[in-house]
Amino acid sequence: MADAAPTTPKEIFAAMPSRFNKDAAKGLNATYQFDLSGDNGGKWNVVINNETCTVNEGPAASPSITISMTAQDYVDMTTGKLNGQVAFMSGKLRIAGDMGLALRMQSLFA
Repeated sequence: MADAAPTTPKEIFAAMPSRFNKDAAKGLNATYQFDLSGDNGGKWNVVINNETCTVNEGPAASPSITISMTAQDYVDMTTGKLNGQVAFMSGKLRIAGDMGLALRMQSLFA
């Protein structure tokens, strides 16, 4: 039986290190800041340092990219209910910083 899909950002961030694709992260040093609003929202940062991934709750000192959206839209996007490009184009997803890092997210986490 497959694991139940995560239903909160906290569950998604807790699972990130186990879903991390270290091969896709070779040579990458970046800090992703997630600012999620609404119910179950909060701030998390994900530090990618070559082939390692560390997830922390709270804001990062100097993120390479900041991703802002509602907590529910983030859950929907990570579970495949909301397309990331559609979310960005419709203003549900806001990105500040290195846009190329946003595009790499999909390959970094299985």
